[in-house]
Amino acid sequence: MQEEENQEDPCGESVEENEPRKGVCDCFCIPVQWFSMLCREMHWSFVFGVVVIYGISQGLGGALAEVGTKYYMKDVQKVQPSEAQVYKGITSIPWIVKPLWGLLTDVLPFFGYRRRPYFIFAGILGVIAMLLLSLHKNLHLVLALLSLTAGSAGVAIADVTIDACVAQNSISHPSLAADMQSLCAFSSSVGSLFGFFISGIFVHLMGPMGVFGLMTIPAGLVILVGFLLYEPRMHHTSYTQVKQNFVDAGKAMWTTLKSEDVWKPCLYMYLSITLSLDIREGMFYWYTDSKGGPSFSQESVGFIFSISSVGALLGAILYQYALKEYAFRNLLFWTQLIYALSGMLDLVLVLRWNLKFGIADYFFVVIVESIAQMTNRLKWMPMLVLSSKLCPSGIEGTFFALLMSIDNVGLLSASWGGGFVLHILRITRTRFDNIWLAILIRNILRITPLWLLFLVPRADPNSSIIPTSEIMDSKVAIDTQDTKNVELMSLVHSVDGK
Repeated sequence: MQEEENQEDPCGESVEENEPRKGVCDCFCIPVQWFSMLCREMHWSFVFGVVVIYGISQGLGGALAEVGTKYYMKDVQKVQPSEAQVYKGITSIPWIVKPLWGLLTDVLPFFGYRRRPYFIFAGILGVIAMLLLSLHKNLHLVLALLSLTAGSAGVAIADVTIDACVAQNSISHPSLAADMQSLCAFSSSVGSLFGFFISGIFVHLMGPMGVFGLMTIPAGLVILVGFLLYEPRMHHTSYTQVKQNFVDAGKAMWTTLKSEDVWKPCLYMYLSITLSLDIREGMFYWYTDSKGGPSFSQESVGFIFSISSVGALLGAILYQYALKEYAFRNLLFWTQLIYALSGMLDLVLVLRWNLKFGIADYFFVVIVESIAQMTNRLKWMPMLVLSSKLCPSGIEGTFFALLMSIDNVGLLSASWGGGFVLHILRITRTRFDNIWLAILIRNILRITPLWLLFLVPRADPNSSIIPTSEIMDSKVAIDTQDTKNVELMSLVHSVDGK
């Protein structure tokens, strides 16, 4: 018996030793198997499209474009912080008209295809815009703004079109709907992290114009998606129905917006975003140019944005596992309050109090940006969920895109409002005496939405907000011949508001 036990022990140890190896192997095998399953069930071209649009075009390309544009405006166009803030709002206008792109891709096919032509058009638009920015050293500011806006439009059109593909596949494969959302979120997060990590390095090595030249690669891949995407061709396209589809969808959206249960939360969402003034361009100039500031290098700026983007991911995880069951009004009260208080950390930074406590600028800015990203995500997530609860049956996707457009108008107003404050306080490329006052004004305005919370329903995420009668009155079906009622499931997973 003793000999048998001794023989069994080594075997047991061998099994235990192999278990960690098996666990490590599973960490690599399970994601690969999951990815292969999606390619097999959904067609590989769709998965390729999601990775390209969310991961490469929006994630990696968006990070490169954000950092590159900041330095392009500061070093090449040499504009003031207040002007850069206004121009930033102008380039975001294509995201405000997202419902238009959604309706077009839903009801207006070309050559028998409803998705592929829009990918090709979006990619070509992006390539032309980025080439113009990268090849002309003395490009006039107006032409530069038009090119940046055109590039933004290309990304927005591709985003809406891939959202429509996700919606269509969610209907045909309902059991894989969550997996598709996870694929979108994972691709976007990984792309953004990597993009911000390398953005400062490339700006340092190639300059902002060189970065715009690199941006032609993501745009070119969007064109490739348009050619490779598997999509059945529609042989009988009724263009006479297109006008009626637009009219029906417009009437349904207007009927829903007139409901008190809908316009009040929409008004709160717009005002809460608008009152959170955006002065990030002024802070960026102070980070990099101020003699009394940190004077961060281009590589440091990219690394700071990369690390701070983890804060947004932590905010999403915290909401998912701890806060998602709370009532909208209660949760928005605390998230808005924390969001306003967290802004005071910027005041500590510009007054240089962190140095008095022995905290280095780089370390402190990473903390400040991470907390700002996390609190902004915590504030944004319940508003996204609330928006989804306001959508009537039949036009869920297009109406959600409309709500996101209202939020984007709020972002535009916040950007222009911040630019106005920077201008009034005479904060320029070399003068930052009043940057502390701009931060203080912004933080005070962030608190004001707390007095507007009466516009938000007391319901929780499990409640129905729109009365059944109003849902029935606003129903509409957009007839697209081969595929009926395929709606735009837009940006539930994209919490940056774009």
